[in-house]
Order: sequence, then C-alpha cells, then structure tokens
Amino acid sequence: MTRILVADDHDVVRSGLRAILDAQEGWVVVAEAANGQEAVERAIETKPDIAILDYSLPIANGAEVTRQLRVRLPEIEVLIFTMHESEDVVLDILLAGAKGYLLKSDARRFLIAAVDSLAAHKPFFTGKVSEALLETYLANNRGTILSPRERAVVQLIAEGKSNKAVGDVLAISQKTVESHRAAAMRKLNLDSTAALVRYAVRNKLVEA
Repeated sequence: MTRILVADDHDVVRSGLRAILDAQEGWVVVAEAANGQEAVERAIETKPDIAILDYSLPIANGAEVTRQLRVRLPEIEVLIFTMHESEDVVLDILLAGAKGYLLKSDARRFLIAAVDSLAAHKPFFTGKVSEALLETYLANNRGTILSPRERAVVQLIAEGKSNKAVGDVLAISQKTVESHRAAAMRKLNLDSTAALVRYAVRNKLVEA
C-alpha cells in the first residue's frame, strides 16, 4: 500500500487530487494539509511514503517542508506540484531533497506516472526540466542561490512575520533568523525589507 499526503492551500485542488489518487489500486491518501507547518505535522503523524506538496504553501513553502521532511522522515519521497515553471523553483526543491516536479497544467496526463515513479524511488520531472539538466543545475548554482532555509526565512518575512515569529515557525533562534536574513540580502544584493518583499512576490514565494 502506497501512503500519500497531499498539501495545497486550495480545498478544490486537494479534493481533486484525493479523488484521483484514492481511485488507484494500492494507493491511499492518509492526510491532507493546507499550509507548510500543517504538512510537516501531518506527515510526522501519518508517515506517508509520498508527499505531494504545492510549492507556494503558506507559512513554509514546499522546499522548506521538503527539507524538514527529509530530516525527520528520510524514506519519504516528495513531489512538488506547482503552477510555476521556473528554473529557480526547480533548483530550490532539488537542493531541499525533492525528487519530483509536476506542473499543475500537466497533472491530468502525468500525475499517476509521477506517483508511480516516486513510489519506485525514481525521479520524475515535467516542463522544461530533464534529468540531463539536474547535475548542471546543482553543480553551477549551489553556492550562488538562496538555500532552502534562507528562502523559508525570506518567505516568512515577506508574509509580515517578525524575526521572533520566523524563529518560532522554523524552530531556530532569532540570531539564526537574522543571520539567514542577512545572507539572503547579501546574495540578492538587496538593502531593505521592502526590496526583500518585492523579491519574494516576484519569485512566487508569497502571493502578491
């Protein structure tokens, strides 16, 4: 039996995915979540084999959830389910440990194949991404983009949370939050919180 968690902040998306997945023999959706924090909590409770995560989850995005799940549940496989066809997003989720990337526009054709692939611990990507590009992404960009934790801090700051609130969500100290924030601003060559928020909106870390 393949156990699946579905996390998306839209009820209709979760319901649609559940209907498709539960209809497959040997698959069962064991949990749903509407935000990143809930996704981590429900995954720890139910221990699914596969987590299907929207990249743009509130509180903690798909990459941050992936990072936390890979630490706490090393055997889990993660499929990022998103409307954003972006190399930055792909790189972000790869560095976090996700093995699958499925565009929502491709779901009707490829959802079953994607879950089958991850159930066999094999990667699955749609859109512009191919396996041939993955090593290039990782080799060329590891030191020049935001880390999953830095992106998580940027997202929470852009959502209006204080350093203390960010630390509470990510279970890190305020000093560590400030360090990640400073590192992100240095990498992005930004000099204000307003600029950081604009970056987050432009790169789909938060809704405009």
